[in-house]
Amino acid sequence: VQLVESGGGLVQAGGSLRLSCTASGSTFWINTMDWYRQAPGKQRELVATFTRGGSSTNYADSVKGRFTITRGNAKNTIYLQMNSLKPEDTAVYYCHAEYRLSPSEYWGQGTQVTVSS
Repeated sequence: VQLVESGGGLVQAGGSLRLSCTASGSTFWINTMDWYRQAPGKQRELVATFTRGGSSTNYADSVKGRFTITRGNAKNTIYLQMNSLKPEDTAVYYCHAEYRLSPSEYWGQGTQVTVSS
């Protein structure tokens, strides 16, 4: 399975970006896909995910009300709409997939998001 992210870039505070992630390969065994981020000197953190069954979504407290995770028409694509961006949102954003077979998860290569003040 390969996960490919796109949509990162440089934006001013208050701006918006939309990240995309598309999975390819043996995607049938993907259980769920979500978004993480890692800022310099910090641990990787979960940003947005779907609940089991996909009927709802969960967000890190720091992004609630500003970020929205959605799926594309095809199950193997997800998006992260990021509004009202803040400098503290600056990080490498990773797409993550939970897999029902071994290995149990896959990661994308990451896309850089930089928010200037």
